[in-house]
Parts: sequence; structure tokens; C-alpha cells
Amino acid sequence: MTQFPQHPIMLNSTQNPRVKSWSSLLEKKGRDKAGMFLAEGIHLVQEALRAGLEISAVVYDAERGVPEELAAALARLPEARIFAASPGVMAKCTGTDTPPPVFAVVGKPEPDLSAPFRPGCLAVVLDGVRDPGNVGTIIRTADAVGADAVLLGKGCADPYNPKTVRSTMGSLFHVPVVTGDLRLLLPEAKRKGIRLVGTSLQATASCYELDWKPATWLLMGSEADGLSADSIALMDEAVRIPMRGKAESLNVAMASTVLLYEAMRQRMFSKQQ
Repeated sequence: MTQFPQHPIMLNSTQNPRVKSWSSLLEKKGRDKAGMFLAEGIHLVQEALRAGLEISAVVYDAERGVPEELAAALARLPEARIFAASPGVMAKCTGTDTPPPVFAVVGKPEPDLSAPFRPGCLAVVLDGVRDPGNVGTIIRTADAVGADAVLLGKGCADPYNPKTVRSTMGSLFHVPVVTGDLRLLLPEAKRKGIRLVGTSLQATASCYELDWKPATWLLMGSEADGLSADSIALMDEAVRIPMRGKAESLNVAMASTVLLYEAMRQRMFSKQQ
């Protein structure tokens, strides 16, 4: 670890106004008010910097020093945005039992609202998926398969919840994440010729029988409640994921991964193309 910059602003008290402001970002109300969120750990700070997002502060553990992996990038930031903090301050401002060596205070990006409606689009629509880890994992998978967007309806975990952000492993900065009212977004998609596909244990068609090449929104509901009645009413196709063992179902993140990779397989590797 290096000690760059030479004279950082040092924060020792958890009662410091800056520290109180940053710790408020652990709660959705604080994030919504400030328009900011926390990126915790070396990898997420690197990804936020690479994405060119607004970085209002980078805070590192004074006892551990600036991580070598970030030294060059931080050298390009104004020193007034770089802070050293005591372990107590790091613990106050982060959401893990073991505080990371560094975190950044990042401005929420403006999503590309046209991304889910691109010609031939593939997007994931989450309807009431409350678990931050599942939402983050689905965003990460959507990024991995090259999906155009992830849409979050009412009742979903906040994409800027620290647990969600950590679960995305930086994919939050790569794929547009749009929050909105599915009662408006789903009919708009249908008007634009986008097919709405969801899962159902009662479906007769396998996900491997469906042609995933046309413009498609994949609708996924919570494990407890499934898709809402409004979403089911608008759905064009229902598919099931075949299972040979005795498991009743997959969790929503695993099921989304299976379906998105089948869509990518057909779109990128099908011999029929």
C-alpha cells in the first residue's frame, strides 16, 4: 500500500458532518435525497472511476493506506475529493461486517431510457424482486449476456442499496438500470412490438423451445409471490425451465441466468442464424 496523496483530509470522528452525510447513503431515503450512493471496495471503486461517473469523494482506511490498484487513478482526482479515515469512520459509512479498505461516494447515473426499446432488444424486467442479492446478481448476468437493460418495477430492491451494488460486481455501471411503473412500461413495450415472456410452473413450453431472437422482455417475479396479476395479464408467452431432479424450482437469480444464457446462445451461437 502506498500513502498517496501526501496530505489527505483526515477524518477521525463519526460525528463529522461529511461522515454523517456519507453514512446516510446506507439508507434509501438518504440516497434519494442526495442522488448519490456508495461503491465499496477496490473493484467497485475502480469500476466507478472507469465508467466516468461523478465521484464526489474517495475515502480510504488511514491505517491501511491507499490501495496500490487505485493510486494512479486517484492521482487524477482533485485532492480535495480524497479522504483518509479512521477504522471507526470506515465502519460507520459501509454496510459490511468487515469494512473495506476504500469506498467512493458516487453520483447515480442517468439511465438510457431508450435502451430497453432498441430494435431486437433483450431486457430483463423484475416485478417485486425484493432481495438485493438477487437483484444485483441478475444485473450482473444481464451485463454478462449483453442484455440491453434491466427494468425494476414496484417492490424491487433499490439498485443502489449497498448489498445490491456489491452483488453486481460493477455491472451496475455497464448496463442501463431503469426503475418505473410496469403498468405503463409493459403496454408501451407491446405497442412497440416487443414480446413479453415470463416463467410459469404450469407452462407446457420449455424455455429451450422458445425462439429468443425477436425483441423480448423477460419478466421475472419474486420467489414468494411470482409475477403480479397485471404482468401475467400482459404476458405473451409463458415458459418453464425443465428440471430432472427433485427440486421444485430455482431461485429467481438462477432462473434468470438460465433463461438469459439460452437467449444469448440462440442469438450468438445458433446454427440457424
